[in-house]
Amino acid sequence: MTATTNSPSVGYRRPWLYDAQRAAIFAPERYSVIEASTKAGKTVGCMVWLAEQAMIDGRTGRNYWWVAPIYSQAKIAFRRLKRAIPRQLYVANESELTITLANGAVLWFKGAENPDSLYGEDVYAAVIDEATRVKEGAWHAVRSTLTATRGPLRIIGNVKGRKNWAYNLARRAESGEPDMHYAKLTAYDAVQAGVLDEREIDDARRTLPDAVFRELYLAEPSDDEGNPFDMRAVRDCIAPLSIAAPDAYGWDLAKSIDWTVGIALDRSGATCRFDRFQAPWQVTIERIRQATGKTPALVDSTGVGDPVLEALQERSINYAGFKFTAPSKQQLMEGLAVAIQRREIRFPSGPIVNELETFEYQYTRTGVRYAAPDGLHDDCVMALGLAVWHRQHRPSRGLVSWS
Repeated sequence: MTATTNSPSVGYRRPWLYDAQRAAIFAPERYSVIEASTKAGKTVGCMVWLAEQAMIDGRTGRNYWWVAPIYSQAKIAFRRLKRAIPRQLYVANESELTITLANGAVLWFKGAENPDSLYGEDVYAAVIDEATRVKEGAWHAVRSTLTATRGPLRIIGNVKGRKNWAYNLARRAESGEPDMHYAKLTAYDAVQAGVLDEREIDDARRTLPDAVFRELYLAEPSDDEGNPFDMRAVRDCIAPLSIAAPDAYGWDLAKSIDWTVGIALDRSGATCRFDRFQAPWQVTIERIRQATGKTPALVDSTGVGDPVLEALQERSINYAGFKFTAPSKQQLMEGLAVAIQRREIRFPSGPIVNELETFEYQYTRTGVRYAAPDGLHDDCVMALGLAVWHRQHRPSRGLVSWS
């Protein structure tokens, strides 16, 4: 690749990046969330990306940010980028941690200790480094700085459990939200590219605790408390989509920005049909009819789901309703948890597994509350729970409700 800055004119050739590294960081989407192992090249790749943003599109008055959890970490990236750019092409300010390029664009290196200090500027591109260790308020602040410019953002870091905003955002990107890209870079990607020595990875596997090794080198988060499903059991239940005939369907209906999800289990308990879409209600009704056929189906009849259920029942008697209340949802989720822990069901990797892994429960004054974290979806979990319940209880035509 060659590029030219505005003033003066300078030839540029991108430093070598291995294929997976380049695809993750230079994705066309505005947001790219990259969960990566240590030393897999996420930092170097994003330094190249941010420098290119500033060189190609930058001019006087345009700011480009590198945000790290703390100031001292931001200084590391500042020093590394100074060494990488030819000295005659920039002016550095050591006290402010800025690099001003020949075209007038300014690269800033900031710590996120005080999120309030990050508000106010217009930023044209940004990187949030070690995102799982950055305060959520800092992410909100950085996002606000990109509003006027519609600037792109790269969010990178090692995984660190499941209870953090970066993990949740990664799951949203992985589920296919618009203009978001997700990538995972492991130590073995770097080994295959010749960046790391496999003997060093093997030594780390021998000497580190398994959970620590998996987070640092395989980008696999450790299990957090607060999830009602056994994470090891969830992983044991992962299997390809079955080609057998469906025995029971569960349908969770979309509300506002959610998804309509249909999951069917065959007689052995394996997921054999998986539908996930967003559509107007009339289209949704027709798609449910076509997918379900004559298979017994349990449909979310809460709120707007009630008229949908009635429309489905007008043509077929194989639809029953399930009204979500706090007690009924608790029973549904506990039944699903038992089925998973006993390895009685199977499901493919992807959105179903992502939602199961992020799902939470909390004890409240009125009982146990089951839900996805704020900003994430639980439609797949609900549909799977409905399919499991229907397969076990086979309610007759009509409304199933608990109060």
